[in-house]
This record gives sequence, structure tokens and C-alpha cells, in this order.
Amino acid sequence: MSALTVDHEPEQGWEDLVRIWEETDAPEGCKVEIVEGIVTVLPASANKHNVIAGTIQRSLYTVIPEDWGIYQTLAVSVPSRSGLFIPDLAVAPEAELIELSESEHCVPAASASFITEITSKSSLRHDRVSKPAAYAHAGVPLYLLVDGWARGGPTITLYGEPKDDVYRVLQAGEFGDEIHLPAPFDIAIDTGVFPTT
Repeated sequence: MSALTVDHEPEQGWEDLVRIWEETDAPEGCKVEIVEGIVTVLPASANKHNVIAGTIQRSLYTVIPEDWGIYQTLAVSVPSRSGLFIPDLAVAPEAELIELSESEHCVPAASASFITEITSKSSLRHDRVSKPAAYAHAGVPLYLLVDGWARGGPTITLYGEPKDDVYRVLQAGEFGDEIHLPAPFDIAIDTGVFPTT
């Protein structure tokens, strides 16, 4: 199953896009995101995708402060880049979520200290290009891209030091390499246990 886009009028504003996003009725398990101003429905993640997310999440729980959370269904927004995403993992202080009213369904992406996206066939361009540009623009300090669909074989890339819409590559490798997350995490993630697609 590939991504599906929802029609909308080009002149619609951010609030209209968010309303369409909120009202989009997608099959259970699918993700609805706004990518570059287009409401997009993505299929449910594959099992191997979920195993990778779970592995990273378990590692992170050993080092994050007690008042932070790791979320797999948190909607983060970057209105200035016409983006509203549901990353595979987002690490943010719990206070950022508690402060939201019941009617608010997303937090500013800048609230996240760390975001992970794990590519799937339907999200390659978004995870490799659109989302890192938006996350960098929002000032998310660390972005981890787990790319099981890279041409030369599965890769993992840690981005940091965002400036404007661009990240600096802090570390890149293949599945099997260790990726070291800097402070405030200061942990090595063993990618050798990641299943390949």
C-alpha cells in the first residue's frame, strides 16, 4: 500500500489543513500527516519497523529523565513548513503534553529533544528530505534516520546542530554499527540487532 493524499484547496491556510487532518478518517493503524502542505495517509508500519522502534525506545528509557516521555503516536507540528508529522519516536518532556488543552492534538516540533523516523517504501522521500528539513527548521536538536531501504543496504544516520532547514550529519553507518547519541542521552545504540527489510 502506498501513501494516499487528501485533496484540498491550495489557498487554504494552516488552520484549514489541520482541520482536514483532524477530520480525515483513515483505516486503523494508518498515520495521517501533513507533509509540505498536503494531507497524507500512510499505511500501517511493518512488523520489522515496529521492532526497530521498540529497540530504540528500550535503550532510551534507560537514560531519559523521569519527567520525559518517548512517544510513538505524538503529532508534532511545524506550521512554518506546512508540516504536521507523527514520527516513529519522539522524546519530549511530559510537561509539553500536559500543558495542551483537550482540543489540541499536536505539540510544536521544537518541544521534542529527539525524533526518529524509520523509512518504509511509502515514506522514503518524506523521511529523507521533507521531514529533516522541517525538523531542522523547528530546531529539533537530534534527528535519527533509520533507512532500511537505502541503495547500498540499510543505513542509520544521526543528524544534529540544526541551522535554518539543514542538519549536520553527526554520525552515519550501516546496520551493525553503533550509533552514539550525544548529551543529554549519552548512549550507544547497537544497530546490529535491527531486522533488515
